[in-house]
This record gives sequence, C-alpha cells and structure tokens, in this order.
Amino acid sequence: MAESRLQKLSARGQSVWIDYLSRDLLETGELKRMMDEDAVVGVTSNPTIFQKAISQGSAYDEQIKELLEHEEDPKEIFLHLAVRDVESALDLLTPVHEGNAEDGYVSLEVDPNLAFDTAATYKEAIRLHEWIDRPNLYVKIPGTEPGLQAIEDCIAAGRSINVTLLFSLQRHQEAMEAYVRGLERFVEGGGEPAKVRSVASFFVSRVDTETDKRLEAIGSDEALALRGKLAVANARIAYQHYQQVFGGERWEALEAKGALPQRCLWASTSTKNPAYRDVLYVEELIGPHTVNTMPEETIQAFEDHGDVRGDTVLEGVNEAHLLLEQLASVGVDYDDVVATLEQEGVQKFADSFKELLDGVRTKRETVAA
Repeated sequence: MAESRLQKLSARGQSVWIDYLSRDLLETGELKRMMDEDAVVGVTSNPTIFQKAISQGSAYDEQIKELLEHEEDPKEIFLHLAVRDVESALDLLTPVHEGNAEDGYVSLEVDPNLAFDTAATYKEAIRLHEWIDRPNLYVKIPGTEPGLQAIEDCIAAGRSINVTLLFSLQRHQEAMEAYVRGLERFVEGGGEPAKVRSVASFFVSRVDTETDKRLEAIGSDEALALRGKLAVANARIAYQHYQQVFGGERWEALEAKGALPQRCLWASTSTKNPAYRDVLYVEELIGPHTVNTMPEETIQAFEDHGDVRGDTVLEGVNEAHLLLEQLASVGVDYDDVVATLEQEGVQKFADSFKELLDGVRTKRETVAA
C-alpha cells in the first residue's frame, strides 16, 4: 500500500498525535484505525474536548449511573469518566510506547482553575499520576509562572509532564529550564532520568488570530502585509531555542545518564482563518524530534492534500527574528500579544471546565431520573 501523507510526515521525525479523545473514538475502533492507517502515535485531551464528548449522546450514561451509587461531586464523576477513557487509550498505545518510549502517550490535564496555584497543581498532578500508574501517561500542566514550579517539582519527583498553553518564547525557555532543573534534582536523588519524559506544547494558530486582529486595527499597508506570519515564525524560533538548550554541555551531562530532550509539540494547529491554507501549521513546522497534535479536520485535510517537502521548521529563522522587529515597528507589542493569549487560554480552559461540570450535573440528574 502506498505511503500516506501522514506516514511521510512521521518518517521525517515528526510524531502525529491527535488532540481529542472520546469513548466513541475508542469503542468504534476509530482510534485504532487512525493508529494503523494515519500514523497516529499519541493523544492529548483538554476540558473542552471532554466537555463535548460527555455532553453529546449517551456513551457515558451507564458509567455515570454506576458512579452515582457512591459519588456526587461532579468533578470526581468527571475524573472517573476521563480516567476510563485515558486508560483505554493507554492500553491501545502501549505497544507503540514499548517500541518507542517517546511516543504512545495520552495526556490528561489538571483542573485549569489551579493554573496559578503551584502547590495545588503539583498535588493534583501527582494524584493523577498515582491514579493512572502507567509509564505512558502525561499529565498536562499550564506553563503559567506558578505552573512552572509545579512542573519542575513533578519532574523532580519522576513524573512525566506535558507543559501546555505555551505562547511566548520566554515561557518556552522557562519550561525547558524547569524540565532540566527537575531532571537534575531527580538525578541528585538517585532517579533514572530515562524514565521521565516531557513535551512543551507550543500553541500556534491563536498567535496569528490575535496578531492579525491588531494588524488590521492598525490598517496600514505595512501592517497588513505582516498578517499570517507570526505563528510560524514564533514556533521556528522556539525550535531554534530547543536545539540550543538540548545541545549544550549542561544537557550533555544529563543525556549521558539517559535523559531525553523535552520535545516541541505544536498545538492549536487547525487554521482559524479560512483565507489561509488549512494545513499551514503542519506543512510549515515539519522537523525532527517534534510532535504535531491535530484536530480531526486537520488530520483529514493533511491526509488529503498535505505537502511534506522537508524540514520546514528549520527554514526562515533569520526572517522570523526580523519579523519580530517589523511587528514592533508597526506598533504590535509581541510581549502583550503572548501575555494576552496565555491569560485568555487559561480562562477558556477554566470556562470549559465549568461548562463540563455543569454538563456532568445535568447528566447526573437525567440519569438519576
């Protein structure tokens, strides 16, 4: 059978993950099919994804009915529902993980309302890791300033972490530093770094959405010419920083003991602006030792007409740095763009989590009746 476009992408060293999980995806065999045919080797999830899955249809009704015999807290009910899905996906992906320890992961996120509470984030992340005691589980922690310390502490405790909601180059640098420091602490305590993994989920398309809005408000020809460029440039610079951090002497000391780098994971890779190519944020960020976690429509679009032309994440890095200067010259404040996106990202996840719990309450009442 001819090699598919997603298989070609995988052959370039970029792991294909999907950014959604549901019981239907598991029970219909669709996830297994995607693993076999679309080179899918990992799954991420977030409150928005679970909210949609649980609120639609009746796939979760029977388990909710069982849970109501001993549990009333909607968050605990949700976690039991999510854990069952995550464990089923982990079972499917275990052979992948056994063949390549960098893949075969499923991610489950801590309560986004804890994003600015270091101690509570750490406590919940450890709880989830203990609840789902599998080597291929990632617990997702937002890369906010308080979250970074929780991330370091989890790594130091030997737990694998997916650092999520990264928009800024500075936060990405801090996430890499948290990983390295955590590994150093883990090794000092006698731990084996080969057992700990991390990815840095660097969000892409939303950067263009926010920046384009500001450029259009400015309205000059010079400003409008810069639309649709920052997201890719931002990610390419982040990859350059990744190469620098995981190529120096400090890292080599850990690498000699079995540590692996914190891979860049491109998240939010669906194209929000219909004027842009629908596989833009996949085609332009292909590169070795990276992950692209895609929504269903992007998986389908890339399989249909995606172009795998080479390691595109390495292209135009000098131009990417120049773009930051050009944006500043027309009046776009990069630091304010990424700070706004981080704040809004946490709030969107918190809002989805609230909506999710409201949905669980409604389901609980419906099923009980």
